[in-house]
Amino acid sequence: MPSLNFVLPHWLYWGALIAFPLLAMVFVARERRRAIASGPSLFVAYLFWLCSGFMGLHRLYVRSAWGFVFVPVLLAILYANAVIGDRREDVSRTRAAAEASHRDARRAEIPSGEAATPDMTARLAAANAAASAAEARFAVEVKNLERARGHSRWLAILMAVMLLIDAVLLPRVVSRAQACEAAERSPPHPLAMPADVAQQGTREDPTLGLHTWFTDKIELLNTRVGEFVAYWAVISVFVYYYEVMARYVFNSPTNWVHESMFLMFGMQYMLAGAYAYREDQHVRVDVFYARFSPRGKAMADIVTSVFFFIFAGVMFWTSWRFALDSIGNNEHSFTEWGIQYWPIKLTMPLGAALLFLQGVAKLAKDIALLARGSA
Repeated sequence: MPSLNFVLPHWLYWGALIAFPLLAMVFVARERRRAIASGPSLFVAYLFWLCSGFMGLHRLYVRSAWGFVFVPVLLAILYANAVIGDRREDVSRTRAAAEASHRDARRAEIPSGEAATPDMTARLAAANAAASAAEARFAVEVKNLERARGHSRWLAILMAVMLLIDAVLLPRVVSRAQACEAAERSPPHPLAMPADVAQQGTREDPTLGLHTWFTDKIELLNTRVGEFVAYWAVISVFVYYYEVMARYVFNSPTNWVHESMFLMFGMQYMLAGAYAYREDQHVRVDVFYARFSPRGKAMADIVTSVFFFIFAGVMFWTSWRFALDSIGNNEHSFTEWGIQYWPIKLTMPLGAALLFLQGVAKLAKDIALLARGSA
């Protein structure tokens, strides 16, 4: 199997972090509007084709037995790659043996001007014979390695041709599967959404059901930002999938995958904090708060909001200076990937600002609850 030398371009990294969540939000909104199960999705089928087509899962997704045809080809590719690994070790071993035999032959050479004795002549002849034999073994192992690479290359071409054929046939296959499932399903039933299970210490905010014009605007912003960055987790599935395939199938491990993902999750952590606060998903470890009445909880939140605003304000101010220094120096990572650091550090004050705004909305709703007497 040929090696992979792909390194993720910076523009593709930043473009994917922006474009993929937007497309995902559009597709999810469309499915929510439909609200009816319609069988296999062509979009999902192509995702299976792109990510796991080599195992035939795109065919198995639409319940086509032709998916099993990909399995023996994949097993053959894995076996060929294992053989290539063994052949590489043989080439390395025989190369070292050939180099050692040539050194022995040079040492056994008769110095000029010195009379050759029978022992010296015999030792030189034996060393030259050993060097020739080692070179022959090395040449044989090189040919075996090239033969194994050729087998793997042809298997990879076969797999690629099979996937290209299925890329053309997939729309018709999905349409046929949709028709079969529509005939089996009568009448259509709405999608069953799993019930949310609140984690212990969360969803205790008495103002979750309270709405005002001002707070709804802030919460809509944080909800959209939280939904946007949530889809970054889907990107990580594709990226880590690529790393596993590159490492174990193509023997081409990368460094940029780990760096790109831990930076992405760091940005996600910063930007999703306000949304988690809006949904009351920051876990409380307390003894008294859960026992308070709704008004008591609102009063406790108003009193403790002082500490929250101190924390959010300090985080914004310090991270803003941190981000400005990074922008001014056009900071990059110290790895060979060299990704820009300033957009990543800029999410720190941005996340702090969103968290501060959500704190303002929470304080306004607590005051409104006390004024109204209930949510």
